[in-house]
Amino acid sequence: MHFLITFLEGVISFISPCILPLLPVYILYFAGNSSAAGDPAQRQARTLCNAIAFVVGFSLVFMLLGVFAGSLGLLLNRYHRLVNLFTGGIVVLFGLQYTGLLRIHLLEQSHRPVTRLIPNEFGSALLFGMVFAIGWSPCTGAFLGAAMMLAATQDSWLYGMLLLLAYSLGLGLPFVLCAVLIARVQGLLNWIKAHYRTVNLVCGLFLIGLGILMMCGLFSRLAAALA
Repeated sequence: MHFLITFLEGVISFISPCILPLLPVYILYFAGNSSAAGDPAQRQARTLCNAIAFVVGFSLVFMLLGVFAGSLGLLLNRYHRLVNLFTGGIVVLFGLQYTGLLRIHLLEQSHRPVTRLIPNEFGSALLFGMVFAIGWSPCTGAFLGAAMMLAATQDSWLYGMLLLLAYSLGLGLPFVLCAVLIARVQGLLNWIKAHYRTVNLVCGLFLIGLGILMMCGLFSRLAAALA
């Protein structure tokens, strides 16, 4: 259940106002030089390859954050109840911010991606993914932070890394799918953008509920029961 939760947090990060409106910019970046020679199959293959490299890049950074959070949880194992209260409280604050009931200016920052560089190879898209993870973290901080808080309640750096890997997959798989199926999913993406207020409210309530369960020490018990 822990992995499902962080995976969903990654998906929600993707549909956030920080990322979804700029999705066409990313797709153009993945496609590289649109005027380059090559048949449609080759262009699609290049787009897919660059999208995967981009996802791998930010996944590496987020997994390192998971190692840090899990290691911190291991060091603070003796203060498990206090860790649950603190991390759960932070997640509740994230949820309140996402519903609009609370304003945390740090989490409202956004930065335009660097799109002047055309990805001619796997390495440049990989590097761009790492830059994305560092530069975009404040804007996606509510759900990324919630994933890290959940990782901090665990007693293993490996488990923390795997939780952030699940988050990265939730964020990354939509990028890869949209890179090759953008025309087919455009209607769904437009619907999400048209109903952002409702989407944000539901996602914020999801975070608040998760935070309360963490504060009460009930989330791990619920996960174990479901397992």
